[in-house]
Amino acid sequence: MALAFIGLGGNIGDTKQFITDAIVCLAQNPELKVKTRSCLYQSAPVNASGNDFINAVISIETKLTPEDLLTICQTIEFSFGRERPFVNAPRTLDLDVLAYDAVSIQEENLIIPHPRMVERAFVLLPLLEIAPDLELPGFGKLSQYVGNVAHQRIEKVKGCNCPTQHH
Repeated sequence: MALAFIGLGGNIGDTKQFITDAIVCLAQNPELKVKTRSCLYQSAPVNASGNDFINAVISIETKLTPEDLLTICQTIEFSFGRERPFVNAPRTLDLDVLAYDAVSIQEENLIIPHPRMVERAFVLLPLLEIAPDLELPGFGKLSQYVGNVAHQRIEKVKGCNCPTQHH
């Protein structure tokens, strides 16, 4: 079984509910086992316009290939009305495969580990919440990048009672 991390987010519609529903969709897939889930985070758009984003990160165990996992994520995005009119467009739901074990992939449609995760507080902070000691190929220990995103506006959504908080 591979351990993978998926980032979820959006800024159109009831994003909190969309993220919750997308996690349920993933959990209902017999080839995926959702392990941990971060709190929800609200952040300002990065290189994008529109409303604040709501984001979370989950860890899953799967025997699927990274490519098949990406296909499932994109199918879920599409089912929630995801459109891609331009790069970084506002979106109902975005699911990114952030990491897959210690695998390194460089393909046109899939780059793992996700190349910009350490530049974005809305990915890095929820990821470190559920995997504080995570090290990935090409990056090393992810906690070393927290200072690089300290200037980005982000906060945990009130009412988050996730059991996997580390402080």
